[in-house]
Amino acid sequence: MAQKNTARNRKERNSWGGFSEGSFNWTSEDEAVQQARPVQILVVNDDHTFELDEMALNKILLSEEVRDREVVALSVAGAFRKGKSFLMDFMLRYMYSQDRNNWLGHDDEPLTGFSWRGGSERETTGIQIWSEVFLVDKPNAEKVAVLLMDTQGTFDSQSTLRDSATVFALSTMISSMQVYNLSQNIQEDDLQHLQLFTEYGRLAMEETFQKPFQSLIFLVRDWSFPYEFNYGLDGGFKFLEKRLKISENQHEELQNVRKHIYSCFTNIACFLMPHPGLKVATNPNFDGRLKEIDGEFIKHLKVLVSWLLCPENLELKEINENKITGRGLVEYFKAYIKIYQGEELPHPKSMLQATAEANNLAAVATAKDLYGKKMEEVRKLL
Repeated sequence: MAQKNTARNRKERNSWGGFSEGSFNWTSEDEAVQQARPVQILVVNDDHTFELDEMALNKILLSEEVRDREVVALSVAGAFRKGKSFLMDFMLRYMYSQDRNNWLGHDDEPLTGFSWRGGSERETTGIQIWSEVFLVDKPNAEKVAVLLMDTQGTFDSQSTLRDSATVFALSTMISSMQVYNLSQNIQEDDLQHLQLFTEYGRLAMEETFQKPFQSLIFLVRDWSFPYEFNYGLDGGFKFLEKRLKISENQHEELQNVRKHIYSCFTNIACFLMPHPGLKVATNPNFDGRLKEIDGEFIKHLKVLVSWLLCPENLELKEINENKITGRGLVEYFKAYIKIYQGEELPHPKSMLQATAEANNLAAVATAKDLYGKKMEEVRKLL
């Protein structure tokens, strides 16, 4: 069992390994800073209920340029105050840059985009998406829409376990690439939390015979053991192979956690990142300027972001082997939030029903739009 999983993960790791450049549809960075912004689309209310801002979501995903394009949804999730929004802003800098060799910008340039700050209190709540969806040319010349999604950190002092599970589960259900942001190591409780958050997807999978989620990337920040496993993707792969290994002498509970993770995700990878430096960690006025970040961190940050976002590695969102468009993703957002608006975590059958409903609604919306266009063409001929 373990050998089979290891071989599969090695094959998937290699399939993500390209670093060549693609042709992006860029806008001016200055213009983007003025116009684009993070938009809160999932709100966690004070009474721990959840609310979807459908108007904001529609404005972004149903725009003429996006609604009929296939979507890549990249999300970053994990414990609070571990630098998720900080990482997302470097992804934005990459997407907006017109110079692929110098996308990190100037040493004295503050980092902008998703809100982040140092300290011990949470910054992001619910789920935010960047208001500009990036149009990217894949190697086959197909233009796809790339959506960047930032999530509330888990296990902060103001959130219940249900809050954390819901936000994490929703972001994993919606995303095609889920970055699981961890600090220093992959502890056993990190794997157990992942099992908890994805349990309902696995149960639903038993009825559909498909893995419910797509790509999972363990991102281990502040990795302190490069003498055991090197920084980066290769070291991360070897470390993850050891951490997720299933052996006969393991306790059954530990085996089940690992089997669960393999059963939930079609692709699994790991990237080990060094510490960004004491100036980042201890300076309350740090604003993201490269001159204050450790050079080793910057070196591997360039590799990480390029690896995640280069056109060859962008993974299209699929549900039941169907590629999802912007219009379809709206329907899945709406269907999935409904099942989390009750007082208890949903039963797996409700997830299946929501997925089926979203499939139908997306098909209806596409048919109505096509019908309207064809009728308009007929009208012009009369």
